[in-house]
Parts: sequence; structure tokens; C-alpha cells
Amino acid sequence: MGSEQVKNPELRVRHEYRRRKNAKGMQAQVITFALMIFLTIISFIAVGSGSFSAKFIIPFILLLAVVQVGFQLYYFMHASEKGHQFPMFFMYSAIFVAFITVLVYMTIIWW
Repeated sequence: MGSEQVKNPELRVRHEYRRRKNAKGMQAQVITFALMIFLTIISFIAVGSGSFSAKFIIPFILLLAVVQVGFQLYYFMHASEKGHQFPMFFMYSAIFVAFITVLVYMTIIWW
């Protein structure tokens, strides 16, 4: 296949396009991984410092967790690519139903 790519310009162009696309995808995954490590370190520092109250730390860590789940869905599970709209519809529907369920239970408990 290597000698074919050199002889056939169409294959060479296709190979070069695929190589660049894969390089961009890998770059996005490495950047996302670094951001997730950074968010994890921030959450450890927030808890370990002891200077924040539990009323701040719990929502802050939950927010960081939601951001990390979003990163994992879109970059590591490739949900942002074409052809994933139907599964993402079901995932968003499940998240919406879970949110409403938690909201209803919290409302019932507090009232």
C-alpha cells in the first residue's frame, strides 16, 4: 500500500486528509484530558484546603463533575461527530427525565 500511495495521487491526498483529521482529533483529546486533570486538581485543592464551607464545596464539585462528563461525552466518546444525533437525543432525554425526577423528589421531601 505504501508504494501505491506514492504512485496514485488520489490515494496520497486521501491519506494526507485522514492523517490531518486524526491529528486534530488526537490534539483535541489530549487538550481535553489535560483540562480534566486540571479540574480534578482544582476539586482536590478546594476540598483539601479547608478554607471553604461545605455549602460551597459540594455544588462546586458537582459543577466540575458535570463539566467533566460533558468533556468525556463529546471528546472521548465522540458524541460531537456526525451520525450521533439519535443516540444523543436519547441521552439528553434521559438527563432531562433524571433532572425532573430528582427535582420532584426534592420538592416532595422539602414540602
